[in-house]
Amino acid sequence: MNRRTFLKSVPAFTVLAGTASSLAQDLEPITLAKPETDGGKSVLAALKERRTTRNIREKALPPQTLSNLLWGAFGVNRENEPFRGPGRTAASASNSQEIDLYVALPEGVYLYEAVGHRLTPVVAGDFRRRSGRRAAARAPVNIFYVVDIAKYKKAPFQEPGLRDPEVQKSYYYVATGLIASNVYLFAASQGLAAHFHNCDKRNTPKEFKLRPEQRVLFAQTVGYPA
Repeated sequence: MNRRTFLKSVPAFTVLAGTASSLAQDLEPITLAKPETDGGKSVLAALKERRTTRNIREKALPPQTLSNLLWGAFGVNRENEPFRGPGRTAASASNSQEIDLYVALPEGVYLYEAVGHRLTPVVAGDFRRRSGRRAAARAPVNIFYVVDIAKYKKAPFQEPGLRDPEVQKSYYYVATGLIASNVYLFAASQGLAAHFHNCDKRNTPKEFKLRPEQRVLFAQTVGYPA
């Protein structure tokens, strides 16, 4: 499906004004539909159904489902919280919010911006194969978890050890796990399949135009079970 066909088929997406980044000149920014905050199975029912499903269909997720998925993963759920700034659906050390979600769709890779709830183009082209799994390369959505070490310096509360590389490592691995768990629970509540796994760490940083302070950690594939 090409970009024009994709955008035409998702009326819940609103194209933002402005020119797309030169790194993704064939894509345009997308504002996601307002996330739904009710519906689906209960938390306990979702916990009962949570599982890893590796066989995922190629069928695209509806725009509303994709919006709900990303909000549930690491969206803004409160405007202000004790450590200043917006609160998110997953915790992070000193509210540093150090994990970025790079979303690989068939037509390109986008960065999920929680504030504004939108997808910003990163690079055009199908990079789902960088998720490192053959079946995942055909799935509709692959989320790449990328830590931005520079965000620790900007955290509103500088707790002891926040700038220690080993402590940082423990923080960002835990943060990734918390977000991935949200994705698993959302998938279980909606009858979707999810698979958390390793990914291509050699090619992805260059292809996703990452800065030296950013590191690719893992990927998670989401779609309909086969």
